[in-house]
Order: sequence, then structure tokens, then C-alpha cells
Amino acid sequence: MSENTAGDSGTRGDSSPELDANGAEGATGEVVYDLAPDCTLEDAEVDALYHAEVNGVVDYGVFVDLSDAVSGLVHESNLDGEYAVGDRLVVRLTEVKENGDVAFDDVTPDDYRTETVAHEPTVSRVRGLTPGDEVTVEGEVVQAKQTGGPTIFAVADASGVLSCAAFESAGVRAYPEVEVGDMVHVSGTIESRENALQLEVDSLARLPDERAAEARSRYEDALDERAAPADVDPLVEWEAFEPIHEDLRELARLIRRTVLAGRPMRVRHHADGDGMCAAIPVQLAVENFVEQVHEDADAPRHLFKRLPSKAPYYEMEDVTRDLNFALEGRARHGQKLPFLLMVDNGSTEEDVPAYENLAHYDIPIAAVDHHHPDPEAVEPLLDAHVNPYLHGEDYRVTTGMMCVELARLIDPSLTEELEHVPAVAGLSDRSKAEAMDDYVALAEGAGYDESDLLDIGEALDYAAHWLRYSEGKTLVNDALNVGCDDEQRHEELVEFLSERAERDVDRQLDAVDDHVEHERLASGAHLYRIDLDEYAHRFTYPAPGKTTGELHDARVKETGDPVITIGYGPDFCVLRSDGVRLDIPNMVTELNDELPEAGVSGGGHLVVGSIKFVKGRRSEVIEALVEKMASAEIDEALSSTIALDD
Repeated sequence: MSENTAGDSGTRGDSSPELDANGAEGATGEVVYDLAPDCTLEDAEVDALYHAEVNGVVDYGVFVDLSDAVSGLVHESNLDGEYAVGDRLVVRLTEVKENGDVAFDDVTPDDYRTETVAHEPTVSRVRGLTPGDEVTVEGEVVQAKQTGGPTIFAVADASGVLSCAAFESAGVRAYPEVEVGDMVHVSGTIESRENALQLEVDSLARLPDERAAEARSRYEDALDERAAPADVDPLVEWEAFEPIHEDLRELARLIRRTVLAGRPMRVRHHADGDGMCAAIPVQLAVENFVEQVHEDADAPRHLFKRLPSKAPYYEMEDVTRDLNFALEGRARHGQKLPFLLMVDNGSTEEDVPAYENLAHYDIPIAAVDHHHPDPEAVEPLLDAHVNPYLHGEDYRVTTGMMCVELARLIDPSLTEELEHVPAVAGLSDRSKAEAMDDYVALAEGAGYDESDLLDIGEALDYAAHWLRYSEGKTLVNDALNVGCDDEQRHEELVEFLSERAERDVDRQLDAVDDHVEHERLASGAHLYRIDLDEYAHRFTYPAPGKTTGELHDARVKETGDPVITIGYGPDFCVLRSDGVRLDIPNMVTELNDELPEAGVSGGGHLVVGSIKFVKGRRSEVIEALVEKMASAEIDEALSSTIALDD
């Protein structure tokens, strides 16, 4: 008899003998056990008494059920009365034969007390199951999807996630009482379906509250243990990076736990070289881990989605699309709402409205970013926030550098494949970090010289421009040579894309060069302005931000002095600075106070940023910007460019 029984004394609403006064709780009479519906013969003992229900009457006796799985015969010679189907009685289990048949006697105890018996199956771990295994799995329902045939439940037990097919009738929801988030026992036979393991369900039951709480506690503890990140050191020794690495470890733990719990994941990243150098390694690491955890080979495709964002913050257009996608996924596929990871954006006050929109739903959010943050604004809405500014560092620690380490903490087997990526990210984002020489040397050891790294960054920027809001997974993986299975294709693709990018940049600079306005500020800095709407090629590569950056780099090389460049259109301007401390996020705040009717928004780093405003107030906004720039502090250590070899 199972040790996990609960006293439930009292009269029964059936034809079993009624309790007299001695049958109340605390009675000393015999115990009659009431098996739970999912109990098996393992939960029963010979010579014990059980409540039973007649399920069939034959000439030689009656067949009775003790549970859904325990049935047997009371022979006519052992019957004390006459019974019809549905009648209740008390029986003694007298024999379990070698062929599995069970025999009972009809008994009438003078007094008794009832104890219910909960089924305590031998629970198997999801990981390591093989076709033909007859198992019971204990875990959380993380998906409940109705198909045209069976209902597919995904059950997670911390070792993995298993698809379980339960059939009621074609297109009809099996076990409608079971919902996503319930702790359950599911039993059946493991079979292979389309190269994936699937459990063909014999029974599925929600655990009672007390047992569910115990199972939940075991499950959560196991998740915590398996979610621990890999024990790896950063690729280069860099004292400034140490506290950031600790934050990345905690985020890696959160991401691994998200995968283990069967929750989908959605990544939004800035659509530039650094943003893709950050997002692609994380995507590969998470998809690899999903593949380890889920028995369904298609799980990485269903549970991970990466999308670029054009703005360096989370726009309402993007969050509305993401939220709609998530809610449709829950409605159509029975999934949990996703975990959102913001990469190379997500740290500023401009992100708050989008985050507040998600706060109406169960959508955890984390951000890895190196833009100047507004922690007081965003952190109440974030589950994790990694940003170098939080540790006294700045934008020179690029998001790509951080996310390569994040990917390695999730899946350390990717280390060799990612050794060149931090250098690509740093060169793409013009980082002046003291570790750049070490990152470039690491890439050279992996077979990439500096010109290769620059070409890869240019190819990524070019691809991102034309992909716009599309993921372009294979294309950008091949360009970055991460998750690429053809080295020659990578080299040929980078050569093609980078050459076209260089051609288009040269054409754009030729178009704007004669129309650049120049003045010398009182501080001694050069200020260059260009009306991109009037004089630049539109709707092609390079976009306004890239055009401004390329023009700025050229002027820095020409002068060798502090330089500020403004590229503007009808309702926006892009800012670049070398040697001048602009503090663009602070300028945006001041402009909003001074020109509230101009609707100024945007931000960025201290020396790189973009601003939007009301079209009719362009002149006032730009003139106010120039006044602030004229009084900005000269700081030659601040740079948005990196010196390149000729």
C-alpha cells in the first residue's frame, strides 16, 4: 500500500455499507481504501479492503473497478448478494495471478474508516527516454495545442520538454481541465514521430493542491540547478569588464531557465553591425540549448525569434507587432507568452512606453545595451539590465562584446566560433576601448586580419539596410561566419557585400560633398552640416545615419581637430562628434524643456545620437543644438571614430 495516503473517514454516497457511529473519524474499525482514478496495481495490496464499483455482471460473478487501471472478478462463490452495473461494494483483494488477472471477495465489514490512496508512480526524467518506454512524467504543462487530431501537451520537468499526444476525438480538446502552468502526471508510451520523441498519453492528471505544491518546489529547485551558466572566463583579460561579466552570468542563468521552463523567447536588436554581432551569437547559443532541452526537433524554430529594430530604442510600432505576435501564439499554439531580450537598445526613457505596454501581460524583459541609460526609468520594468554605464564604464564596451560572453555562458561550445566577433563589433561601433587591441589579436589568431574584420562589419551594415525589418538569419550568419557551414561562401559573400557598400558610400559622399556647410565654433571645434533631404540619395544605401557617419569620419581625417557633424532631414537629425563632449541624451532633455512644442525625442551616446522633432520646428531645434554644441567641453579623448590604416 502506498505510504502517501490521506484519511477521509465518513459515509459514502453509494451502496457500500454505511458507517455507524464507530465509522466516524478516529474509529478503530478496519480500513477500506479508496483508490484514486490513476492508481495502478502497484498501489494495491493483497488482503486489503477496497471500495469498488460494478462494471459488468456475468453468470459466474461480477467484474469490479477499483480505479481506471485496476479491475477484476468477484466470483459467484464469493458474492454475498446480487449486484447491478454501477452498484458500489467493499471487496477484499485476494489474488493477483501471473497473467495479471485480479480476484476479489465480497465483504461486509462491521465498521470501517475510509482512506484515499493517491497514485505514486515511478517518475521518469524526460531526458534519456527512448521509443517503447512505458513511463510516467511529472512536470509543468508549458503548452497545450489543439490540432485537427490529438491535443498536444508539452510537459517540462527541468531535464527536458516532452510532447505528449492525447486523443479524445478528431479536433476535440482532450483533458480540458488541464491548463498551461498546471503540475501534472502524464503516463503512456514513448514513440518516435518525425524524428522526435512523443508520448502517446494513456492518462494525464492535474496534481492535487498539496502534491502540486511539492512537485512545483522540486521542479523549481531542479530548474535553478540546471540553469546555472557555464563556468567560463571572458575571452580577454579586462579588469573593467569583470563586474559586467557578473551581470551577464545572472542574465545567462535567467535565459537558460526560460528555455528549461518552455517559454518562447523574442530578441529585438539594433539593426547595425554591433547589434547583429550581439544578437546572432545569442541566437545560436539559445537555439542550441533549446535543441538540448526539447525532444521536438522543430522547437528552436518555434520558440526563438530575432528581429531588428531601426531605432535605437523600442518603438511603439515594434512593441505592438511583438505583442500581437505573442498573443496570437498563445491563442493558436497554446504557448506561454515570450521572454523579451532587448539587445543594443532598451536602456533609455524612450523605451518606457513600450515596456509599460508589455506590463499588462506576463512578458519578462531584459536588456543588454551600451547606450547611455536611464536606470531609474527602465529598471522597474526590467527583470535584468546589463549596461557598462552601471559600472562606471561607457559605450566603448560594445553590446557585441558583452553578448559574445553571454552566448558563451549559455553554450560554451561556441567559444572558438565566436573569437572574431567582439573585434567586428568594436570596429563596427568605432570602440576606443583599451581591450580593442586584444580583441583584434584574438581575431587574428582565429584567421581574420583587421581588413577582414572591417569588411565583415561593412557587409553586415549593408545587409541590415536591405533586410530592413526582416531577420535574414542565413544571410547575416554567413556574413558574420557564425553558424555558417561554408567558409568559401562566407568569404565570397563578404567581398561582394562590402564592395557594393563601399561603392554606394563613395557615390553618396560625392553627392553631398559640395553642399556641406562649415563653421568654426568658439571652442575651436569644426561644425559641419548637411541637408540630407535635399542633397543625398534617398531610399538607398547608405541611410542618413551611415551617411552622416561617413562624412564625419572623412572630416576628422582631413582636419585632425575636434569635429561635430549634423546630418538632417525634414524631421530628424543625426549627430556625430569627435573631441567634443556633447552628452546627446542630456541635450534631448534640455530641448524638450526649452521647445516643448517641438516634440523632441531620441538620444544615443555622449558623442553619437539621433533626434526626431516636429517638421515645422526644424530650424529652432537645430539652432538650439548648435548653441549647445558651441558651449560644449572639448575632450579629445572622446571619439566616435577609429583610426584606420590606409
